[in-house]
Amino acid sequence: MQNILVISADTSFISLTERLLSVFFQVFAFSSMDSALEFIYNEIPPLVIVDIDPGDKSTTTRLKILKEDPLFSQMQAIAVFTDDPVPEEWENLVVEDYLRRNEVQRDLLMRVNLALNRSARLVEINPLTRLPGNISINREIQTRLDRGTAFALAYADLSSFKPFNDRYGFSRGDEALKITGRLIYNIVKNKQAEGSFVGHIGGDDFVFILAPEIVENACSSIIQTFDAIIPTLYDPEDRENQGIESIDRQGVKMTFPFIGIYIGVTSTFGRNFSHLGQVVAAASEMRGHAKKQGGSSYSIDQRILASK
Repeated sequence: MQNILVISADTSFISLTERLLSVFFQVFAFSSMDSALEFIYNEIPPLVIVDIDPGDKSTTTRLKILKEDPLFSQMQAIAVFTDDPVPEEWENLVVEDYLRRNEVQRDLLMRVNLALNRSARLVEINPLTRLPGNISINREIQTRLDRGTAFALAYADLSSFKPFNDRYGFSRGDEALKITGRLIYNIVKNKQAEGSFVGHIGGDDFVFILAPEIVENACSSIIQTFDAIIPTLYDPEDRENQGIESIDRQGVKMTFPFIGIYIGVTSTFGRNFSHLGQVVAAASEMRGHAKKQGGSSYSIDQRILASK
């Protein structure tokens, strides 16, 4: 059962919400926002129902502070007003929905389910590429493991990206990352429109999920398209030189080739992964093998083939 938090100084309102919701949810009730804070910080409930007392500014202020914290960005909030006109400061409330007292009996359960469904659809995104970030990536992998459906996880990153960033600045470096994210997304969705997933871990690290039988074809297409586009991001002189002259970490001057992309792939088909960390570690291991091949390349876990 999912946890639902109810905050109200009115014991009759708490009794009503418990009667309406406790069959479907685990309901936790507190008389004030301050008394509920420890629970909220420890549990981060998916939904909080706040009975708004027009004379109590501390509750709405505390709720606003919580909701502005990214840690609680997916926590939905429903405000319940008295049957009097909505208070003038209602537009400052940081809530996703509201009810009047006379609507609670009829509509509360429906509004709660709508709020929880909305929360489940929300993902945190990387601000640069607009792709789902780490929390969503981890949830996606673990959900698929729990469901028991076979999938392939690909872990990609870029080579020679730092010299490019140093040479041209963060703006062009960000452009390279945005292009990479969009390229991966378009190809993955073209190969598998339904049930695929693309995420941006951060920096130059990306992941994507596909059906095992099509992941190799997707990797090949990503590399071919990537290698055709990336040289266009370089200045003409560097394109002619096939790379950038820069200093490596040992202080030695050398020419760094065009940015490349390495992809490591593993699959749950025929494998006994129980936790997302195991899947990510296996894909990361394969990415290490891809790096040893030189140039843009991919490496698929051969233990997949052995288990078929």
